Amino acid sequence: MIIVLKSGATEEQISHIVDKAQKLGLKANISRGVEKTVIGLIGPEDVLRVTPLEVFPGVEQVIPVLAPYKLVSREFQPKNTVIKIKDGIEIGGTKIAMIAGPCAVENYEGLRRIAKFVKAAGCNILRGGAFKPRTSPYDFQGLGEEGLKYLKEVGQEFDMATVTEVMDSRDIDLVSKYVDVLQIGARNMQNFSLLKGVGATYKPVILKRGISATVKEWLMSAEYILANGNFNVMLCERGIRTFETMTRNTLDINAVPLVKQLSHLPILVDPSHATGRWGLINSVSKAAVAAGCDGLLVEVHDNPEEALSDGPQSLVPKNFENLIKDLKRIADAVDRTI
Repeated sequence: MIIVLKSGATEEQISHIVDKAQKLGLKANISRGVEKTVIGLIGPEDVLRVTPLEVFPGVEQVIPVLAPYKLVSREFQPKNTVIKIKDGIEIGGTKIAMIAGPCAVENYEGLRRIAKFVKAAGCNILRGGAFKPRTSPYDFQGLGEEGLKYLKEVGQEFDMATVTEVMDSRDIDLVSKYVDVLQIGARNMQNFSLLKGVGATYKPVILKRGISATVKEWLMSAEYILANGNFNVMLCERGIRTFETMTRNTLDINAVPLVKQLSHLPILVDPSHATGRWGLINSVSKAAVAAGCDGLLVEVHDNPEEALSDGPQSLVPKNFENLIKDLKRIADAVDRTI
């Protein structure tokens, strides 16, 4: 249920509604806009139906939320959410974010070289895995905290925000200490204890779509994070598993405009994991921008042949530069910027 308050609603009236909701066993989430303040109430539907919310002082309108994902829905917040990553870096506005870097942080010097390249090309968010969930237990699993330290140091040197995956709720505090954005990988999309954990932080979160997850299941996972207090969530389409074997996954380009209709949260696209083939990344990225995505996650490596993970889907720096140039033309055509 959404309560839209009158423009002149006082803090006392807002507190009164929140206190009443809590006494009824409901959870209240306040969203303050420029002109209006709205309160989203989460809880048993029967309580919401019999409580005369319209009579409360300061209430202008009460709107039932029909979607099972309440806080994520556009019914709760019609305007696009814009998430501040750090000073001067936002995701969800007219500027399309470019998040680039190696699949895994392999060593300090290699990460620094790649960061220098992508920063010069126009990217201001550095990605790199410190903890790597791999299909095989014998593959490189990441450097752990050492890799986190490299990310923080390199990010500070080049004035870039940093992104890495957190795999375990026990590691949330550790990872949060070093990076600006927490990433929930596809395999953990329905790890509900992990979702609740990142929901208890104020860190921006990238939530990747599960390998076989529906859009509804994906949005419900985002709801877990918002319901625990963290509204700084970005969704990331990274391809789903289908019968096709020529690419690593199948990018669901439909998901981009569909999520835009259903949710106010920013949506990103990961063309690297979607295709698994570097030669397809340019075309798929252009399609994603044309479809309305708010950002791209692209894997870049200066020596893909020797990469410890995902070399076949990594762009060399020159190809990343060309990608940025091509995307600028597409972005301009849809009234966005890179």
